[in-house]
Amino acid sequence: MTENNNADGRVAAAPVNAAPVSEAMVEEILQKHREKHDALHMVLQDLHKLAGWVPDNAVYQIAEGLNLAPAVVFDMIAYYPLFKPAPEGKYKISICLGTTCYLRGSARILERCCRELNIEPGHITPDGKFSLEIVRCLGACALSASITINDVVYPRVEPDKIPAILKSLE
Repeated sequence: MTENNNADGRVAAAPVNAAPVSEAMVEEILQKHREKHDALHMVLQDLHKLAGWVPDNAVYQIAEGLNLAPAVVFDMIAYYPLFKPAPEGKYKISICLGTTCYLRGSARILERCCRELNIEPGHITPDGKFSLEIVRCLGACALSASITINDVVYPRVEPDKIPAILKSLE
């Protein structure tokens, strides 16, 4: 695990497959884009390309460097799916909670994934192997309830299939 200090003093552990984000790295990116009209978006793009995620400590540094409220930076990260507030695991599991999947049991699938992986949505396992996210549509409604793992669709998933699916990835 690598560590990044959050603005509140907590240490955010990042899995070993996530690039650490240093103050120097963020400052270099800020210097490159500070005077540009769309500086915030460009800074976040560059940081994401280098590290694969945008930790809290970088958000506060970016906000200060661009003279913005931290909420503006957090809003940009939340709006664009490309920008990740946490690193992704080797296997990125996306659970659809869109209407069709939800009606066909995706909430139970999510619950089972959380239990099997011992993480909540938006988090990553300590070994960096799995990350779990909720999405609103995978575009596979006819195959619901469906999940994706690294953009591979798993159709008509039942909660009791989750352990075997996870085991197949080992």
